[in-house]
Parts: sequence; structure tokens; C-alpha cells
Amino acid sequence: MSGDRDPGLQPERTRLAWRRTTLSSTVATVLGVKAALHGGASAPAVVACAACCGLWLGFLALAHHRIRALSSASVPLALHPWRAAAAALCTVALAVCAATLVL
Repeated sequence: MSGDRDPGLQPERTRLAWRRTTLSSTVATVLGVKAALHGGASAPAVVACAACCGLWLGFLALAHHRIRALSSASVPLALHPWRAAAAALCTVALAVCAATLVL
């Protein structure tokens, strides 16, 4: 029965999931920057804001690479373990950074 499965659907869903996660991290970064700059910027807030922006750029680069890989190959290669770990680390660290800025 596995011969009936359309191999194009799973990479498409995965690519869309990467796009959604990228959008979520963008929103978290924008909210963090807004919170850091609202009401005067303190030195710790600026450092946390810079960390959020750096983590967002790192995740954006990883996600863009993965989206391109999923789009270009008929059978995409598996995500390399260090890229998966880096993406997870960026996501968690960005969430912590943004939460610290908002609270």
C-alpha cells in the first residue's frame, strides 16, 4: 500500500511547518524588540533585544536552508542532526529571550 502514497505531500507539509515556525519566531522577536524599547531602553533590555535578533537571524538562515532543500529535491534529504539541534536551540532560546523581555 505504500506505493499509493504521494511523496510530494509530506515535504510540502514540512515546508509549510518551517514557514509557520519562522513566522512565529518573527512575531516573538518583534514583540521582544517592542517590549525592550517601550518606555526607555535599559542596557539589559538592549542586550536581550540584540540576542533575540541574533537568534532570529540564525533560525531564519536554518529554516531558509531547509525550505530550499525541501523545494528543490524530489526526495529531500533528512535534516542533519546538528542543524536540527541548532534550530531547536534557537527556537527555545528565542522564546526565553522574548519572554524575559515581555515580563
